[in-house]
Parts: sequence; structure tokens; C-alpha cells
Amino acid sequence: MIKKIQVCISPKLFNLYDDNNSIIVLVDIFRASSTICSAFENGVKEIIPVGSVQEAIKLKSKNKEFVLCGERDGKKVKNFDYGNSPIIFSKKIFVNKTVILTTTNGTKSIDIARKCKNIVIGSFLNITSLSNWLINQDKNIIILCAGWKGKFSLEDTLFAGNLSNILIKAEKHNYSLCDATINSIYLWNFAKKDKSIFLKENASHYDRLKKNHNDDINFCLKDDISTKIPIVSNKSIKLLRNV
Repeated sequence: MIKKIQVCISPKLFNLYDDNNSIIVLVDIFRASSTICSAFENGVKEIIPVGSVQEAIKLKSKNKEFVLCGERDGKKVKNFDYGNSPIIFSKKIFVNKTVILTTTNGTKSIDIARKCKNIVIGSFLNITSLSNWLINQDKNIIILCAGWKGKFSLEDTLFAGNLSNILIKAEKHNYSLCDATINSIYLWNFAKKDKSIFLKENASHYDRLKKNHNDDINFCLKDDISTKIPIVSNKSIKLLRNV
């Protein structure tokens, strides 16, 4: 049977792809999905993603043990415990902690896709483990790019092309590709020789973050430092498996 790989380049378009029977791969390379993967790799118990700062503060007020993390426009939210940094989560102080996370793009995209029952979190950090798992699933795949405030982003689409390419080359299924998927694969093939240089020279979100978060950017572009696959489960993100 032919399986579909579709790439949704913006959460604003997700209603055109919405399919409760597909696996949704949520990606926000700079930085939410990378932060989530880093957090689980380093022992976080669960992450509660919320769309608004107010909702995050309200949840924190109910349980002071929760760790409050988030950013807006790339900057740490005032009075939050931490921002949205995958490097911060490499510290062992987060082991067995519940984290509340709100971000400009990633957690809002999770909210948009939440009614779908199969949502996993993807990044370059866990791309091999994620692709190996997806290859063995008998479902269509929608890669949802968080983008930047509803707009297209190079880094998320680049990841989508990389992941799609891996799935196709595995030859486990015959895949049908939408135009956006084909476009993302072309982008990946153009940039794959050195994705860091390509994004440094071309990505607008790279420019937004490079002054204060250059270490985060470099970290987010590393391949396979995590074997964890986070999955959205009801109102939180938990660990699907360790491959």
C-alpha cells in the first residue's frame, strides 16, 4: 500500500492537512523541538506545552515544583525560571522534573495539532531514532513545521527534507509525496553538504538568534545526540521510547 509523506510548511496551513490517522511530526528546530528532545535525553519526566504565557504562569501557581520555561521573540520570559534553550536542559538538575514550556512558535503549533492522536517531536538531535521508528509504522506521515509566527522557515523545512529523504531511501514503503515534500527534499539536497553554513547565510531565524543564542543554534544542528522520541500524550509530552 502506498503511504503519504506530506510537509506542512506552516501551522497556518495545517487545516488543509489535518488527518487524525496520520503521524504528525512536529518540528521547530530553532528551538522548541530541539529543546524538548534535549530535555528528555537528560531525564525530564514530562513537559507541559502551553500556548500562552498566562496559561504557563497559572499552571506554575498550582504546583511550585514545576519548572517554568519559555520565550517570546527569542527572549526568556520575564520571571520565568529558564528560557527555551536545549543546552540548559543538558544539565542534570532537570532529572524527573515536570517542565512547563511556552514558546513563540513550537508550543503554539502543538496546540494547533493537539486534536490529532499521534504527534511526535522531531529534531536533528533525534533524527535517526525518529526515522527508524517512523519507517516501521504503517501510517501516513505529516511533518508540521512550526515556522516563524505562521511564516515559512528554512531550518524546519530543511529538516523535513532530510527526514523525508531518509524514509524514502529505507524502501520499507512506497511513498506518495506532496509538492511541499518534494520541495523540502530539493532544499535538503542543496544544503546537506553543510547545513550550518547554509542556514547561517540564508535563514532569518538564524539572524534573530545568533547574537544571544549562537551556542543554542550550533547545538540544534547536531545530529543524533538523542535516542529519545517524545510524544504528545493528552496535555503533556512524555517519552515514547528509547531506541
